[in-house]
Amino acid sequence: MMEALTSTPLLGLILTAAAFALARWFQKKTGWVLANPTVVSAAMIIALLLLLDIPYDDYARGGDFVNLMLSPVTAILALGIYNQRDILKKNFIPVLVGCTVGCAVSMGSVLLLCRLFGPDQAVTAAMLPKSCTTAIAVGIAEAKGGVVAIAVACVIIAGTVGAVGAPAFIKWFHVTDPVAQGLAIGACSHALGTTKAREIGELQGAMSSISIGICGLLAVIFSLFLPL
Repeated sequence: MMEALTSTPLLGLILTAAAFALARWFQKKTGWVLANPTVVSAAMIIALLLLLDIPYDDYARGGDFVNLMLSPVTAILALGIYNQRDILKKNFIPVLVGCTVGCAVSMGSVLLLCRLFGPDQAVTAAMLPKSCTTAIAVGIAEAKGGVVAIAVACVIIAGTVGAVGAPAFIKWFHVTDPVAQGLAIGACSHALGTTKAREIGELQGAMSSISIGICGLLAVIFSLFLPL
């Protein structure tokens, strides 16, 4: 019976959807900032796979269908930028400068730390696009010879830190301009951070969404010239 259930792609699809829905309900019910739905749902899935001794390959038959949506979802970012073109025109210089500096600092800090601590090139390449959305980060990591699994893990960590810590960072560094708040969140923590930016304010969410697309494009360009 168990073998029949685990051999179907429906296992991964249903388990992923159910875990995420339950994690979102848990966060809304408790109000805990640390109870990020992505982290909680991933922990739930890992625990269930270990508890029931279900091989990851069996889960991935259905779970990988979710990954197929990453590229189309990333392409939709262009539509979001188009819909917010009035905001982009009004704040073009701050957006361009903020995204450029944010992306450069993110990727430059990774290179600097990797030079100091000496991981191999595959790990460095995987960590390099940590602040990009997943589909872009995976593409950059693959092109530079990085380990995709590490790249995805770094993206999740960066996004979670932004989603959880954005309000505190804004307060500590006295960032009062909503445009700057949104740009900073999107540049550092991509889509996961943008969910928190939308909770902070409509303008912050819009600027964070714009930042995701622009920083993703800049990261691709920068990666072509950065030495590993």
